[in-house]
Amino acid sequence: MKTPTALCLAVLLLSPGTTRAAPDRAAKPNVLVIMSDEHNAGVIGCAGDAVARTPNLDALAARGVLFGAHYCSSPICTPSRQTFTTGRYVSRHNVWGNTVGVPETWPTLPKMMTAAGYDAYLIGKMHYKGGRSYGFDVLDRGGKGDPERATPAEAEPQPRLRKRLPPDEFRDNGDALGAEFSPLGESHDMGSFVDVGRRDSAIKFLRERKPGDKPFFLAVGFIAPHYPLVASPEDLAHYRGKVPMPEVPAGYVESLPRNYRALRNDRKLERVPPAVVRFAREAYYARVEWMDRQIGQVLDALKASGLADDTVVVYTSDHGENMGEHGLWWKNCMYDSAARVPLIVSWPARWRGGQRRGGACGSVDLVQTIAALGGARVPPDWDGSSMIPWLDDGSHAWKDQAVCEYYAGYINSGIAMIRQGRWKYVYHTRADGRHGPELELFDVGGDPKELRNVAADPAQADRLRQMHADLVKELGEDPERTEARYRAGAIPEVPGGVGLPRPASAP
Repeated sequence: MKTPTALCLAVLLLSPGTTRAAPDRAAKPNVLVIMSDEHNAGVIGCAGDAVARTPNLDALAARGVLFGAHYCSSPICTPSRQTFTTGRYVSRHNVWGNTVGVPETWPTLPKMMTAAGYDAYLIGKMHYKGGRSYGFDVLDRGGKGDPERATPAEAEPQPRLRKRLPPDEFRDNGDALGAEFSPLGESHDMGSFVDVGRRDSAIKFLRERKPGDKPFFLAVGFIAPHYPLVASPEDLAHYRGKVPMPEVPAGYVESLPRNYRALRNDRKLERVPPAVVRFAREAYYARVEWMDRQIGQVLDALKASGLADDTVVVYTSDHGENMGEHGLWWKNCMYDSAARVPLIVSWPARWRGGQRRGGACGSVDLVQTIAALGGARVPPDWDGSSMIPWLDDGSHAWKDQAVCEYYAGYINSGIAMIRQGRWKYVYHTRADGRHGPELELFDVGGDPKELRNVAADPAQADRLRQMHADLVKELGEDPERTEARYRAGAIPEVPGGVGLPRPASAP
């Protein structure tokens, strides 16, 4: 495994054949990436949700290409966004949870775009802790208390023993509810939410950008529809009684993998009253609509700027939200509610609007696509494949594969997933010598809610073996090896682990 260094970046930027002259505006479109936080891919009108009101994202899809099986690299904020930044799967950048990211010296997408002749800017959330920017010119990190701001404790990585929940240890939480449900309900102060300032900064940037300027690569990060589950009284009133309840069959949660039963217990999600479930789902829909309005204002500013014809617009999210499906809230799992995210790519000058792509793809592919649009040279060991041939031609022989990993908290052991065509395989690594591994296999084409795990069906044995082999091939190591490195304290600088003692339960 190669370890990125400042020298690697210098070689990429300075070697003959990789440096570029002044940008060719005809061949280099601006790239505007709008990334929300925690947007369930199903809660959007253009994806078929008849309840959600998302007119601006629907209009963007009508002008672009909507991807129906796009997956984040990890269903948690920082690891997912580090993949967007570094072009690497989580087990290859080794940022597992919401901690400080890779060193500033690593090759990154904004650095590669800058080397290709772009101005790279960031407005809003990208979960770059410790004041890091990775080659972006940061225009707005937010106000006091914003998680993007640096704190001394986040300045450098601090290796430590990794926490895993003990297998089969479940506490009795009584009727206590997780923090996800407080606060919940009306907010009369949405106008002061930090996303408003980020929206206004993006609008200001677009108004002031001149047609003759260098092409820009602008990432705008919104927090919504992430918790807290509060929204304006008007938006909440619209959804009252209209959002269907999650489908959780009787006895289903008892059959969940150990990791997800531990997640339910640790996050106090086991006894959520039906009235709270309903109200929380309504509030989530209201937050999605509020977010859509902010995005609409940014897109209106792009149109008014005169730059729209020369700008590729990408909308996506860092991960989804379970919304009570499978008896789960928050993210932290491999069900489509958490791991699948929206993706819309719009550039009417090149691609006819209103198109759909149904094959599986992932955030590493999106990174490669953005780099290819800008003519940027990326390190050869980055993951993913450019989707431009597939965007150009819907019948292109796309690989139809995506991988997602989760090695953060609230679980007993790490999880890895591969989606191929209509099938999804999930591997839960061994928790200790007595527990695991556990397998899940879903025919997502015939079971889109993923309620029927067919991994135990003898008829699927060959499929299980082949999909596991494909997962290992794509990642470069078996998930059990990744889990062992995680437990040994692997960090970006020391990908094999810092040599700390492993917990007694480690395999």
